Amino acid sequence: MNKKLKYTAAVIAVLAAAIYLNNTNLLVRHHDGQPILLAHRGMAQRFDERDLQNDTCTAARMLPPTHEYLENTIGSMRAGFAAGADIVELDIHPTTDGEFAVFHDWMLDCRTDGRGVTREHSMAYLKKLDIGHGYTADGGETFPFRGKGIGLMPTLGEVLEAFPQRRLLINVKSRDPSEGEKLAVALDKLPAERRAQIMVYGGDEPVEIVRQRMPDIRTISRATIKSCLLGYIGYGWSGVVPNACSNAMVMLPINVAPWMWGWPDRFLNRMKAANSEVFVLGPYRGGEFSTGIDTPEQFARLPQNYSGGIWTNEIEAIAPLTGKRN
Repeated sequence: MNKKLKYTAAVIAVLAAAIYLNNTNLLVRHHDGQPILLAHRGMAQRFDERDLQNDTCTAARMLPPTHEYLENTIGSMRAGFAAGADIVELDIHPTTDGEFAVFHDWMLDCRTDGRGVTREHSMAYLKKLDIGHGYTADGGETFPFRGKGIGLMPTLGEVLEAFPQRRLLINVKSRDPSEGEKLAVALDKLPAERRAQIMVYGGDEPVEIVRQRMPDIRTISRATIKSCLLGYIGYGWSGVVPNACSNAMVMLPINVAPWMWGWPDRFLNRMKAANSEVFVLGPYRGGEFSTGIDTPEQFARLPQNYSGGIWTNEIEAIAPLTGKRN
């Protein structure tokens, strides 16, 4: 082997060794403790997740109910925390009378006895609706929650008042920048220590407004999570964390996690140093929908003694696996 080839081989060997040492978990501190559990929509009715589209009415695909709670209600959030959640996720829509309604769907027609676009109504009108009206597990033969959800759609203010010491994740459902402006105004009225317990995610434009106006709140959007994860895959081996991963809620599908340099401990430490918090989701399969860590089989795919965040639709099933119950 001539000198040039020997030199090239030596450089490659040194570079490979440096990358290994900079990303191996053998030389990094493992943070003990239980994982942080995030209950998506609180305690919610589950549904058949096969072949979902953006406009699928999931209430009409409900699985046989095992509890009495309806998502995005004060009761479902309280039950989620009681089951072991550290954080509860909720969805918001601005209303015509200046409130934020806590409700998942863009349209009222699926779950409620109302009609039309959620944000095109007043909170006074939304409070009159039965949010359990459309749930059925047998193709419409029976509706077990019909009549039981009247008046249960809360405002964001009511949620904040009900859980003054609890961590919350707010989902902005639109891409309207003005919604980000309105949410920033509402959050700015809270004490700094309360804002520190809140995260925001959703549409690129409104979340970017919140990110700019409220730098003490962790945020993430579709654009920033893509930039964060792809950037980290590209050059995270160097230890440099992309700006999109800073002060963020990093949502990480479990089948993407092994591609993160230094996964799990060094990756988690780097995100923590960037004032970010990592939450592992279920497998990403393309398209718009990603599940949570919802089964013992999915939970078993997490690293042993994993102490980061877990996003779940089944808090009552996953919390016992962690030994956690509040």
